[in-house]
Amino acid sequence: RELEREPALLETAIEEMLRWTTPVHYFRRTATRDVEFAGKKIRAGQKVVLHYTSADFDERVFAEPFRFEIRRDPNPHVAFGWGEHFCLGAKLARLEARVFWEEFFARFSGFELAGPVRRMRSNLNNSHKEIRVRLAPR
Repeated sequence: RELEREPALLETAIEEMLRWTTPVHYFRRTATRDVEFAGKKIRAGQKVVLHYTSADFDERVFAEPFRFEIRRDPNPHVAFGWGEHFCLGAKLARLEARVFWEEFFARFSGFELAGPVRRMRSNLNNSHKEIRVRLAPR
């Protein structure tokens, strides 16, 4: 309801939604050289895993990470990765989310679950097979 009352919050709200529902659980990489990271030695050839779903709730990065806050700014989530591995479709995904919420608020006053939520069984993707909802028109 707060987002509906204050549409200007849509940008930060979408970033918080992304932080909470990062599309990828993890990526694995192989170290190309010996490095030390966060006090841990990683040798060339060792496998390294980044758990995005964990990183986006890191208490060292996010104040009250388990609180959904549509005003969170800055929001340095890694839902789309970073650096050379940053998702090429990130801008399109953000645009799709913005258009979805703008159109949703224009046409509906709310929704409720209309059945069980069915998650996609995947070690890589954080997604759903089915979410049935009942929409309340304006």
